[in-house]
Amino acid sequence: MKNYKNILVALDLSDLDEILIKYASFLCERLKAEKVYFVHNIKKYEISELFEEQLKDVNLDQVIGDELNEKVQEHFKAAIDWEVLISEDPYSESLIKYVVDKYAIQLAIVGNKKHEKGTGLVSGKLLRLLRCDILALPRIAQPDIELIWAGTDLSPESRKVFNVTKALQEHDGTSLKLVHVYSVPVQFSPYVSAESMAPKVEKHVKEKIEKYIRKINYSESIEPLYFLGRESGAAQKIIANIKKSNADLLVVADKGGNTFSPFAVGSVTEELFNANFGVPLWVTK
Repeated sequence: MKNYKNILVALDLSDLDEILIKYASFLCERLKAEKVYFVHNIKKYEISELFEEQLKDVNLDQVIGDELNEKVQEHFKAAIDWEVLISEDPYSESLIKYVVDKYAIQLAIVGNKKHEKGTGLVSGKLLRLLRCDILALPRIAQPDIELIWAGTDLSPESRKVFNVTKALQEHDGTSLKLVHVYSVPVQFSPYVSAESMAPKVEKHVKEKIEKYIRKINYSESIEPLYFLGRESGAAQKIIANIKKSNADLLVVADKGGNTFSPFAVGSVTEELFNANFGVPLWVTK
């Protein structure tokens, strides 16, 4: 089981900050974390020349620091140490990476503003840069986890998702569903119809999932959930179905069995990360 002692929360002075702080408070208690770092990057180069004169005598670091400290004090109720870090960097991603490396962060929590005005802090670059797990929270995220979806391609590489779910389920009644998208082989289509192959493929997939669950030797019960789709459209298949579910969290590995480079991020994971489907997404490294 994975331990999450140090957690980073990226704040941007938007109304999403309150959601991130409250969720972090809930999660820190669930994971028994030891310290949280709330990080904000001041991009002074974005300040218009029109306001330079008005702000020349203002200590922005102090003002913003005071505001964020007050906000954290109001919404963070977990009984653990926390600290607000303010810095100036042209790129928020590089600042977050620096803090992750310096303070041995195991989990970075960021806001997901995709498809809203502004892009927020979620980006494919951040997904590739950080060595720690990343949790992307949409605006509608609620500080509660009763049902977890664990996405897997049934490869050994994707087993690490269950280290996360085990940590979240410890001493709690949270239920877990293993989610897998499979496809019917097309190379035999000139000779065998997809309709006749589908039942056999489904039976094979079911047996493969049962074997996979036995191999990971998980302490809690796991409900298998599998969908017929195409490998290239696995992310969209998961998104379409999770939107219709009551899942509180989707956990996926940074890469599955088809990613050759140890530094690469899987295409399905990246597609999920760069979407906003209304459910918190946890990417484990």
